[in-house]
Amino acid sequence: MTLTIGLVAGEASGDNLAAGLMAALKSHPAMSDGVRFLGVGGPAMLAQGLEPLASIDELSVNGFKEPILRLPQLWKLYRRLGTTFEQENVDAFIGIDFNVFNFLLEGRLKDRGIPTAHYVSPSVYAWRRSRTKRVARSADVIFCLFPFEPVFYTGLPVKAIFVGHPLAHEITELDTRADKQEWARVQLGVADSDVILAMLPGSRGSEIELMLEPFLQAAEIIQASFSAQNKAVKVIIPCINLAREEQVRMGMESTPQLDIHIHQGPGRLALLACDAALVKSGTSTLEAMLLKRPMVVSYRLGYWSHWIARLLVKTTYVAMPNILSNKELVPELLQDDAQPEGLAQALLSELANSRSNEQYFEPFANMRKVLEDGEFGLGASKTAAQGIVDLLQEKGRL
Repeated sequence: MTLTIGLVAGEASGDNLAAGLMAALKSHPAMSDGVRFLGVGGPAMLAQGLEPLASIDELSVNGFKEPILRLPQLWKLYRRLGTTFEQENVDAFIGIDFNVFNFLLEGRLKDRGIPTAHYVSPSVYAWRRSRTKRVARSADVIFCLFPFEPVFYTGLPVKAIFVGHPLAHEITELDTRADKQEWARVQLGVADSDVILAMLPGSRGSEIELMLEPFLQAAEIIQASFSAQNKAVKVIIPCINLAREEQVRMGMESTPQLDIHIHQGPGRLALLACDAALVKSGTSTLEAMLLKRPMVVSYRLGYWSHWIARLLVKTTYVAMPNILSNKELVPELLQDDAQPEGLAQALLSELANSRSNEQYFEPFANMRKVLEDGEFGLGASKTAAQGIVDLLQEKGRL
């Protein structure tokens, strides 16, 4: 009997996650009679055979204001999708990230007796831990990307499974080799540089406004240090779009002596090419760890945002390598500590340590293995697929 699985992804990252899960489900022995997918996704999900019920562009919203302005359209889409999934009597529904919208859908379908799963736990380890109760009301299963997340769901009526992180499969050990670094430098046109510094001040305008200046000033100090050794420093700054590039170029005017290369695109290529990186806290810290790049992590907020964050955020660390290891593997200079001199000296120290200490990257490699394998040693997509199969069997749908 062909099974029907509903899925909704609202962002590009979710599209890629779901596509991997769909491929794993299609190849699972329990799905030998076939599986049909319908819902909302992007090109990766469509390539895996998704029957689209709406365009992913209908869900794409940014910031705080746009979702409010588009609330009527989003509510109408939520009702239409919910009705369609019920009429199709899907055997299971999987919401991929995109939390608020998918939690609503999951809760509605779960109340109708349809098995539900949510792929990517909200960051309950960092703030608003009460959200675990919302997850438990909405989903039968929650797939967690990090090994420390399932414990937050202990005692709640939801099965939490650590599946591993897809980046640990996407970024392989081959990406850490010198030849791949040289390839990235050729791609960027910086192959002849002595020292390459990746600078990732953030992808939002507000982040760049707060982070770019201290990062650039730190780069000046680093450049002066290497100039004394007759070495040239090239700074690579990735920008996700033209608006961010224009913002960065305006900020660069205060440091004309820096040799800066702007790359319009995600930060991966800059991290591949670099010797060391100044990184705003976020997913890029995980990418830098997997690529075995020395880094210093920083973040600054506006006064009131920082004041609120101090009340809400529960984690000791903000850099993912530090959160994963529960100790400071990489330096974190946050808020008032994010001063140019401190950032520069910390990065120079990390770069020197990485070159002189053969064991420097060993903790990075250990965490890669954990993130790559997941709870059952299968990797994220296959572990999540097994979780869906187990759910279907438990609910009598398979």
